[in-house]
This record gives sequence, C-alpha cells and structure tokens, in this order.
Amino acid sequence: MLQFFIRRLGVSLLVAITVSVIGFALLRLSGDLASALAGETATPEEITRVAGMYGLDRPLYVQYFDWVWSALHGDLGTSLFSRTPVLELIVDHLGVTIALALCSLLLSLVVAIPLGVVAAMRPNTWVDRTALALAVFGQAIPNFWFALILIFVFAVKLQWAPVSGSDTWVHFILPTVTLGLGTMPAKMRLTRTGMIDALSSDFVRTARAKGLSARSVLFKHALRTAILPVVSVSAVSLGFLLGGSVIVESVFGLNGIGQLAFHSISQIDFPVVQSILVFLAFCYIFLTMLADLINARLDPRIKL
Repeated sequence: MLQFFIRRLGVSLLVAITVSVIGFALLRLSGDLASALAGETATPEEITRVAGMYGLDRPLYVQYFDWVWSALHGDLGTSLFSRTPVLELIVDHLGVTIALALCSLLLSLVVAIPLGVVAAMRPNTWVDRTALALAVFGQAIPNFWFALILIFVFAVKLQWAPVSGSDTWVHFILPTVTLGLGTMPAKMRLTRTGMIDALSSDFVRTARAKGLSARSVLFKHALRTAILPVVSVSAVSLGFLLGGSVIVESVFGLNGIGQLAFHSISQIDFPVVQSILVFLAFCYIFLTMLADLINARLDPRIKL
C-alpha cells in the first residue's frame, strides 16, 4: 500500500507539472497577451506598460516559476478582468459543477448497471439487442442536441422544468439527465460484457454447484467481479463531468467551472485558465487513485 502511494505520488507530481507547463506555454504562446489586454487601439507605450504591470515582459520560465511558487502558497493570482482572486472564483463556481457531476454520475450508474445485468442474463435476445441499441443511440447523440430536445419538450412545451438557472434542485433535473444519459452507454456495455464473462467463469459455476441461490451467485459473485471496470470508468467519467460540461452548463445557464473556463478562455484570462487546468488535472489523478483503491477492496486479487 505504501509503495502504491509513493508511486502514485510521483506520477501525480509528474502529470501536474506536465499539465501546468504545457498549459502555461500554450497560453503564453497563443499570441501577444499584452496587446490583447491593452486593446486594439492601444499605443506601443500602453502595451509596454500593460506588459510590465502583469509581468509579461519577463522570461517565460521566470513567469512560470513565480506562478508555481505563489500557487504553492495558496495564491493562484487574480483575474485580469474581474480583479477577483482566482481561488475565490473557482470556489464560487465549484459547488454547481460538483452537484451536477455527482447527480449525473449517480443517474448513469442507476440506469447502466441494471440494464447491463439484464442484458447479460438474456444474451442475444430482444432485451439484449434493445439495450445495445439504446447504448449506441446514446453514444451517437451530441450532448448539446439532447439538451435542446429536453428543453423544447419539458421546459417549453410541457413546462415541467425551468429552462436555465441554478437556484434550486429543479434547475439540475434536465442538465443531469443530459449528462447522465450521455455517459451511461459505456458503463452499460462494460457491465454487460463483464457479467457475461463472469457468469461463464469457473468460480460462478463452483458457486452454483455448492447450491447457492441464484440471487447470491448474481450479486455476491458475478456482479462483484463484473463491476470492476465500471468503477474505473466511473472515476474517469466523473473527471470528465467536472471539466467537460462546458456546453451543457452554457445551454442551461449553470454558473459552474465549465462556464467559468469558457468565459476565461474567450477573455484570455490566463491566470484563471491556468488554475482550472491544474485543478482538473489533480481531480483526474485523485479519482483514478480512488478507483484503484476501490477495485482492490472489491477484488483482493488486485495488487496495489
């Protein structure tokens, strides 16, 4: 266990450094930031003044190490446009994104696992084919198109849900369905494949030969093994939901991390974009490590 944490800590630091360096370089090399911040009508003197104000006239490696040193002390900088501390901006927007991501993940698991189990128990039947068709259909539909369909049907026509906002839990229903059903197909297919393999394995046949009930064989033996890849995919899926919900947050007017990243990129607010990139990298690292620990707990054969 200790060796596992040491290895993962080393990999985590390497990934975080790589992401921060690449993100920093891309943001700085995307154009003349001083000219963009000063405005199109700025004079050369004004551009020079802006560059000195934000430290853009210093070598890139000096700017990078200054940012890292400040970040290690809890100072992620200040937004170039709102003049608000970056850490405060991230914290203010994080709650909405976490709530949306967790609800979407829960919905996808609640739908995917039972559907995958039922399809595996009746392979090559209309139930199995219908489940696979739904999975293919779900993967083929773009999130923004599905979101617009939900808005048109349930918000505009039926008026069962609000169009946008994040004030109450009702505002999260349509975005949760959009993201949850969008990430469901992969989990359903993994559950189905894992269950088919598990049900035909030697340990399941042994459990049946010992006279265990069908319910016990299904849930305590087959599903426990089949669900391992779903756990790993769910961790990656949660990371995607935290950082990849820009379009859905924009369509439904949710003021989350995705919306903050979108506006920051469009405004060339590089302190905010840089901090969001590193934050999401750490989220992926932590979630992947958590998935490994859960898998080891579910299956003692897995060595950390």
